[in-house]
Amino acid sequence: MDQHKEPPKKRVKSLFFSSWIVSFMTLISRVMGLIRDVLIAHMLGAGSFADAFFVAFKVPNFLRRLFAEGAFSQAFVPVLSEYKVKGQQQVKALIGPVIGALGGVTFLVCLVAIFAAPVLTWLAAPGFAADPEKMLLTTEMMRITFPYLFFISLMAIASGVLNTYHIFGPSAFAPVILNASMITALLLQGLMPEQPVYLLAWAVLVAGFLQFLMHLPYLKAIGVLTWPQWNWQHPGVRKILRLMGPAVFGVSVSQINLLLDTILASFLVNGSVSWLYYSDRLIELPLGVFGIAIATVILPNLSTSHANEGKEAFRHTIDWGLRCVLALGLPAAVAMFILAEPILTTLFQYGLFNSEDVLKSAASLRAYTFGLVPFMLIKVLATGYFSRQDTRTPVKIGIFAMIVNMVANLALVWHFDHVGLALATSFSACVNAGLLYYGLVKQNVFHLSRLSILVCIRLCAASLVMGIGVWYLNDTQSQWFVWSIWQRCWHLLLLVSGGIVIYLASLFAFGARASQFSHRHG
Repeated sequence: MDQHKEPPKKRVKSLFFSSWIVSFMTLISRVMGLIRDVLIAHMLGAGSFADAFFVAFKVPNFLRRLFAEGAFSQAFVPVLSEYKVKGQQQVKALIGPVIGALGGVTFLVCLVAIFAAPVLTWLAAPGFAADPEKMLLTTEMMRITFPYLFFISLMAIASGVLNTYHIFGPSAFAPVILNASMITALLLQGLMPEQPVYLLAWAVLVAGFLQFLMHLPYLKAIGVLTWPQWNWQHPGVRKILRLMGPAVFGVSVSQINLLLDTILASFLVNGSVSWLYYSDRLIELPLGVFGIAIATVILPNLSTSHANEGKEAFRHTIDWGLRCVLALGLPAAVAMFILAEPILTTLFQYGLFNSEDVLKSAASLRAYTFGLVPFMLIKVLATGYFSRQDTRTPVKIGIFAMIVNMVANLALVWHFDHVGLALATSFSACVNAGLLYYGLVKQNVFHLSRLSILVCIRLCAASLVMGIGVWYLNDTQSQWFVWSIWQRCWHLLLLVSGGIVIYLASLFAFGARASQFSHRHG
């Protein structure tokens, strides 16, 4: 047997185990991210300082997801999988030029961005121009945070290599470093009591360097650590660049939509950027823990199945991924819609984050919940294209979805303010997910199995029952506002626990069983 091919049983166990490792690590990161956001809400609230930092961090973070972790990973992993079959020396021969190409480009981008920060600030938040102090603050912080893109791009290369070798832990743990760095900065805010927001910007930069650094020992352990090389003519580099172009749009449409939301929100009342940020962060919790984690794990497996012409294994893997994200995404969306105010009150309503901020953020959170499941489906469905090195179809769908989002933004923002922006994002996600699924069916590479359709009906029914139960058990919002932090935490824990029990009991009553979510079924 080829040493690079895993036996089917071993691959199934590896897939299941890896998905739980990534989910667990991501859960730790998201929990720490919530702690970070709680501290930001407490110390900065939803005012000018918070708006300025969120924009300054969003631009390099957006480019990270667009070029480094997003489009690059989707193009790099399938190509690397091909080279891995050829042997270790071929892998090292590819990695060196890739580091030189991506690292060199992002270094130059960061250099230009530092000098052009005022222009970037105006492009990202043109509405800030009416407040010169806010504009200057955002510009200065953007100069500090932008080099984060360089380090995180190098980390994306290391992450792609390790994922191809089925080592998912370091990359899944890396965001914990970012959150820990920012939490440390917030706790040290006494060093800069007048403007603690600058410490947050420096924390982002330090975290980027540490995230890259932690991957190096793992690369050395598998024997692929190498120096960068400047070789744009390497066939692997040329192929990755060719795949990356369309993938920039195909994998990152949701990020482009969120950036457009920020641009329009900058013209709205003070705090609009922050309200969207806090509600988006809550949506990112289930999306990151389950949707992105499952997509990260199945990409190398889909690429391997495609390389070995395993069409049935390919279909089973996507089918399993969709069942998993639906089982977790549907109840999460329903629960967050019903418990929007209690969640935001418990997590954020302290210090400068007041009751009005809770209500405003809750309104946009409810709007985002309509897009949670589609966002998760996009993460899984998109891998069905990228693993086959088809980047043209997702880019066409992505561009259309982006146009839909912009039209919906302009139609809704003037009537519903920041909530309209969230609704438009959710609507475009539905369009994107629907077209991605239709494309896979049309290409005759995937269709939902009868089991998945039956499971989906049961999941919808169980989520509805859970939603009714949680709504009945919940107290009035005025009561949540007067409770202490411990009372809030205790009641929210009871509601979440009760919701989980109702959901699982309903699933069992409707005929769902744990075996139906196994990768063996499809």
